[in-house]
Amino acid sequence: MYLNIIYNKRRLLTLFLIFAFASIGFYGCQSDDSAVTTAPPFDSSKPVEVSGFLPKSGGAGQRLVIYGTNFGTDPDIVKVFIGGKEATVIGVNGESIYCLVPSKAILGDIEVRIGEVEKQVIAYSDTKFDYQRKMVVSTVVGYRNSRGDEPWKDGKFLSANQNEMASGFWQPSIMKFDPQNPKHLWMVFDGNNGLYLINFADSTVTKKRSDFDRPRSVDFTVDGKHMIIAEDRGGENDRSTYALSRDQDWQDRTILTTYKQCNGASVHPVNGELYFNSYEKGQFFRYDLNKAFTPPGFGVKDFETLFVVQDPGWEYKIFIHPSGNYAYIVVVNQHYILRIDYNWEKKRFNQPYLVCGRLGSAGYQDGVGSSVRLNRPYQGVFVKNSEYVAAGKPDSYDFYFTEWDNHDIRKLTPEGSVTTFAGRGSSSINPNPWGYVNGDLRQEARFDRPTGLAYDEAEGAFYVGDYANHRIRKIALEDE
Repeated sequence: MYLNIIYNKRRLLTLFLIFAFASIGFYGCQSDDSAVTTAPPFDSSKPVEVSGFLPKSGGAGQRLVIYGTNFGTDPDIVKVFIGGKEATVIGVNGESIYCLVPSKAILGDIEVRIGEVEKQVIAYSDTKFDYQRKMVVSTVVGYRNSRGDEPWKDGKFLSANQNEMASGFWQPSIMKFDPQNPKHLWMVFDGNNGLYLINFADSTVTKKRSDFDRPRSVDFTVDGKHMIIAEDRGGENDRSTYALSRDQDWQDRTILTTYKQCNGASVHPVNGELYFNSYEKGQFFRYDLNKAFTPPGFGVKDFETLFVVQDPGWEYKIFIHPSGNYAYIVVVNQHYILRIDYNWEKKRFNQPYLVCGRLGSAGYQDGVGSSVRLNRPYQGVFVKNSEYVAAGKPDSYDFYFTEWDNHDIRKLTPEGSVTTFAGRGSSSINPNPWGYVNGDLRQEARFDRPTGLAYDEAEGAFYVGDYANHRIRKIALEDE
């Protein structure tokens, strides 16, 4: 108990020092007079000692106070390295240094250097800082030139020669990992005629086809033998969904259904039916995909309307839970998300009901149910939550989704709670919620109209089609 009292007192002192340093900085900004301090200046003839630090653990950006002797009072001659990475020193006051933990300080050893470069006195901590890696946003591939007109081009993720780097990505995207090859991420872009392979095995981008017309979604059959593409075409007899075959290297095309203005199509992960929509009246269609590949096959009009979401002009996409028990309908242009429950006996979805957002009410507000405000939600993915599994919850998946006009990634829990997962940071730069900034999910990271979203479960990483930034971004634990 005595040790706990000492530790708690030390934590209170740490908080006091942080407040004191911040107050000194504020005072310095408000007055031309030098801040008054009773601490002695650094004495280069004496040793510098590090006696401890608090807190003992944390990630990048963590506020840290280092204790010791002979630190002086001039932050300009103080350098702190944690895990070999230089920390940002905020203030120094004789026996304490206030700093921010740098990113990737994995090794955790603490080194303090004080004095001018040619005669620095160096001290080390006997114990290491327990650095905890955190999720950060980074860039995988792509760039944007000053004019924003770089070409759509195959190439490498990164290269010293920009001419060898892949570029483009400046249309709304939808992406999906190949269920039989987790190193292959497939992408289509609304307004671009291509089918793109993002190959993480060799870090390249390749345009595999160039004959699409407004592709709006990509999915796979349950057996993985076919890729399903939806197209947003204007005529009632235009193709709306079709299949590409793996054994033909995705170069063939079998038309499955014909109807106009399809915004998306999804395959039931257990029973294998195809569900797709039409922008025309907000129709929700069911198509027996299993019979389509079994002679004599299904006709291109052999689908049924299960319901209509709302009035004409409702653009939406369908994302089915891995269990098949339910799906979310993300209504893009009306800013809300519906849920539809699956009837296992009838092998079809029931009528929809609201989960979050409000019809026609664009905005930005975390919350629950109809108190939530969304702004053009786009693609979503289901991600297993290990805490739900440990707690024995009946639904162990959260739903993450991009928001085109909120410039972020949001998270929807099974209970209907919506929070902001990534984006809208860096308010110190400017008040805009958009931009191009990597780093901490909420404090730093910014997107600009993100649309596509995919999740690599083995890696624990999200991939984001960052439309207006012309890049593919990544959300994962920072590199070691």
